[in-house]
Amino acid sequence: MTLTAATLTVTPVIWLVFVGAVLVFLALDLGVFHRKPRAVDFGEALMWTTIWFSMAMAFAFWLAPIMIGEQWQASHTKLFITGYVVELSLSMDNVFVIALIFTYFRVPLEYQHRVLFWGILGALVMRAVMILSGAELIERFDWILYVFGAFLLFTGIKMLFAGDEEVEPEKNIVIRLARKIYPVTTEYDGQHFFTPLNGRRALTPLALCLIMVETTDLIFAVDSIPAIFGITTEAFIVFTSNVFAILGLRSLYFVLVGLLRHFRYLKYGMALVLVFIGFKMLVVLWEGHPAWLNFEGNHDAVLGIIGAILGLSIVASVLAPGGTGTDAGKD
Repeated sequence: MTLTAATLTVTPVIWLVFVGAVLVFLALDLGVFHRKPRAVDFGEALMWTTIWFSMAMAFAFWLAPIMIGEQWQASHTKLFITGYVVELSLSMDNVFVIALIFTYFRVPLEYQHRVLFWGILGALVMRAVMILSGAELIERFDWILYVFGAFLLFTGIKMLFAGDEEVEPEKNIVIRLARKIYPVTTEYDGQHFFTPLNGRRALTPLALCLIMVETTDLIFAVDSIPAIFGITTEAFIVFTSNVFAILGLRSLYFVLVGLLRHFRYLKYGMALVLVFIGFKMLVVLWEGHPAWLNFEGNHDAVLGIIGAILGLSIVASVLAPGGTGTDAGKD
């Protein structure tokens, strides 16, 4: 069902080294490069996006082979890149929703990076738990991959016909619970998530925004993690490709937030990617299926198809009558 490669034996030391390096990078990000709140301009965001992408490729082609040794083969590099591309592409929709959340809460530009930082830190923890749990489930019950495949197929089809996303904090269960536990101020207190109010500890609107970002990412993770398990069941590859994609999402947000609205068909491309991966996972249930539908071990074909779907959706957005703006054709 998934793309196969020689099984990796990853020691706890390698896991700890990777996680430790990620924590160091995050500490440098918040404690050195963004110690003072400020708006992130397009040029800086593009620079950091390039840096994170370069680091992901360096890991796949150089660092991982050094860390793991001869076990790491060219097929593992292809699996990592495919998982990275899938996670990054599915994150595009997340970027648009985060932009809606920031607009709803009227978050000042200089505080948006702080929300993204803590939001992504929380996302890394949540995804680590989901990935390790998913890997354990797959190891114990291999039929769970069929469930993942059916879920992705359903989600992709649903996304094709879904309308535009809306931000409705009043319907968010976590926010409603937080309001019951803490009072909430109506004004921002700098970049703080908590502030004193009538002798009590109160949440600021920035905290509510962070809660929305966290819960939104959890919802997106329910789609993206099964999608990567549809590519490989190697927990180390699933986790590391997720981590690099999520780390790059902060800077990618500031690059794409002004551009994503123009790619009106990208959402449909992402939906088709989910449909393709779900179909790939389920096609093995079709006895006597044509040989050309067998993607087992064909890493180049899967990466090429996913890249082609996303590329065509972007090209179609640019070439569509009325220009690329989502408001094209409206009065």
